[in-house]
Amino acid sequence: MLRNPDTDSKIYEQARLSRDARFDGRFFIGVKTTGIYCRPVCPANSPKSENISFYPTAAAAGEAGYRPCLRCRPECAPGTPAWAGTSTTVQRGLRLIADGALDDGDIERLAERLGVTSRHLRRLFTKHLGASPLAVAHTQRLHFAKRLIDQTTLPMTEIAIASGFGSTRRFNDAFRNTYGRTPRELRDRRAIMKPSAGLTVQLPYRAPFDLQNLLEFFSVRAIPGVELVLGGRYLRSIVFDGEQGVIDLRDDGDQVMLTVHGARTRSLLPIIQRVRGIFDLDASPDDVSRVLLQDKHLKPLLKRKPGIRVPGAWDGFELTVRAILGQQVSVAAATTFAGRLVKRYGEKLEVAVPGLGENDGPSLIFPRPEKLLRARLGDLGVIRSRAGTIRRVAKAVVDGEISFDPAQSVDEFCRSLVAIKGIGEWTASYVAMRALKDPDAFPHTDLGLLRAFDAAGRERMKPAELRERAESWRPWRAYAALLLWSSGENSGG
Repeated sequence: MLRNPDTDSKIYEQARLSRDARFDGRFFIGVKTTGIYCRPVCPANSPKSENISFYPTAAAAGEAGYRPCLRCRPECAPGTPAWAGTSTTVQRGLRLIADGALDDGDIERLAERLGVTSRHLRRLFTKHLGASPLAVAHTQRLHFAKRLIDQTTLPMTEIAIASGFGSTRRFNDAFRNTYGRTPRELRDRRAIMKPSAGLTVQLPYRAPFDLQNLLEFFSVRAIPGVELVLGGRYLRSIVFDGEQGVIDLRDDGDQVMLTVHGARTRSLLPIIQRVRGIFDLDASPDDVSRVLLQDKHLKPLLKRKPGIRVPGAWDGFELTVRAILGQQVSVAAATTFAGRLVKRYGEKLEVAVPGLGENDGPSLIFPRPEKLLRARLGDLGVIRSRAGTIRRVAKAVVDGEISFDPAQSVDEFCRSLVAIKGIGEWTASYVAMRALKDPDAFPHTDLGLLRAFDAAGRERMKPAELRERAESWRPWRAYAALLLWSSGENSGG
């Protein structure tokens, strides 16, 4: 069950007895005498050691025959880190499952997208997560549905659709089999949050979490008309499955609150998963700090910003265009260019955010690649070479030569991107870091990163030197980059 049973069991035993919140979501406890599984922070009386088993994921506990605890609510635990285990295939598979790749139960198709056989995929998931891909997908659907039951007033039919069960019958059967109760019997109206416009859910994370740092990062890069940071809230327009919407995220103490306006119910789960990526909510600060604290230059930076996260992106094409506009210019200039581009080629947003005036919230949708195939950007201040690069990237996306599918190899993606004239290693690494959520992406040629090591009387560090030094930061070089950017005036693209 565990990667190192003897060592892990000792650590987990200590963590559950002390109810150590740092381990919440990192393992689950199966209680043999009750048949339930719990989080290590469960407030119930701790069972005897001989009556428990440890599982690396909730799906593994479920496959072993345990049902979720109604008191500590495993569905509310911080997500299992997307890099769990050492297999990049598992990492990519988890992202696809989070996007609904197994809602139809077709594991053969998932394996094909990942470039492996279904048998090998099952073997990898069992080794690293303790559960099969189908069990992971089922647990994801079940937990998401339970959160919607507890936190919203959505009808059960809509919850069944939103959580990917396909039919109300499958939805009801899954809950009876798992909880021994129907969804309606589980709904406790005392736990339902106050209704608001749109659909609101709570998103847990592992502390420490520096939301303010993320909001500052997004604020200076917010594309006018598309996104904005407003009084501790992040809002942006989205298109998902052909439907417009707005995501609205704000702080809520030990978790964040997300309201989705305009999107269809069936799109909620993949939208929420994408938002978790934008704010890096599944990061494990302990794992990151354990490596980066070994570097004498990074140590004081991490001490000041222990909750550092790598900001993601809603759309890979949008981020790539934004990165091209940011080549060799200031962040402010790139943001201005992006705003002009959207104003000319963007689509009007038809979804309003209650409480915000017509000119106060997002009003435009970032243009699709098709709209920029022949975009004329010279009179917007964009130099000819960068305008040409944007058109070439748009064509590559339309022709299927470039995609931002999380199933692909990051190395292969970067090779395809730099093959486009006008795209260099910096842009490819930056996009891999934010759009593909590669925690080890590192744009070692970035001037801001090189400047971070400036010292009186010392010659500026060379890119090759920085790349060599960063080897000891693996597999968290993206987090090191954010720390270094935050230490200077040049804070990355």
